[in-house]
Amino acid sequence: MRIFDPHIHMTSRTTDDYKAMHAAGVRALVEPAFWLGQPRTHPASFTDYFDSLLGWEPYRAAQFGIRHYCTIGLNPKEANDPRCLPVLDLLPRYLAKDGVVAVGEIGYDTVTDAEELAFARQLELAVEHGLPALVHTPHRDKAGGTRRSLDVVRASGIDPALVVLDHLNEITVGEVADSGCWMGFSIYPDTKMTAERMVAVLKRFGTERVLVNSAADWGHSDPLLTRATADAMLAAGFDEDDVDRVLWRNPVSFYGQSGRLDLDGYNETQAAGLFAGNSVARGGS
Repeated sequence: MRIFDPHIHMTSRTTDDYKAMHAAGVRALVEPAFWLGQPRTHPASFTDYFDSLLGWEPYRAAQFGIRHYCTIGLNPKEANDPRCLPVLDLLPRYLAKDGVVAVGEIGYDTVTDAEELAFARQLELAVEHGLPALVHTPHRDKAGGTRRSLDVVRASGIDPALVVLDHLNEITVGEVADSGCWMGFSIYPDTKMTAERMVAVLKRFGTERVLVNSAADWGHSDPLLTRATADAMLAAGFDEDDVDRVLWRNPVSFYGQSGRLDLDGYNETQAAGLFAGNSVARGGS
């Protein structure tokens, strides 16, 4: 089984997680730029962070046989801080880089005017750079925030096939399915979606334009829940081709629109000596 996790924050995870993910079948992932928990007070701190997503983290993933890509953007939570707004002027420099496969995470956190301005501007950048967009739907007023997100996407003129609205649930999936955008779901231990609920959604809406991720970060999350979803699909009667579509071919199709995915030949032979003798692996956690 091969798995592509289309949304996971490995900056907050350990090398042991990389090892466990590889054992579970994860061979590729996308790490979206996001809020780190501690507020950043200067744009220069973002440049260091973006550089790490393009340099250190892909190197760390490669030690464990996993191909690492990222999305770059000013996340909605920090879009409310005027000190962070100059980051919007830094983005074109990063959106031109090969390892960047989308603009994101963008969208809403608490659905403020400041968030909407940053959201709309970054959709413009996605259009200018010919990149997909990863949209974060808010945790509060999920239904209203999702509808408003779709309004902003429509107003931007971006092709809906280049947009995924993430962190959806049973309440919001229908409207996104009708919009032509991709549907993203985060599988979590206690919140968002469970593997079993995800299977029910797949039975109702099918496997097209669906991305399933772990969204694992520094909070209570689990980087192996993509594999748990695959196992739940098989147990519920989906076949191996269905699983491969949802957990591999769909994220490849979505992020492949960037023209920057290179997964040909990335297999076990490129992980020769995996876990043995490399300095990152010896570092453990």
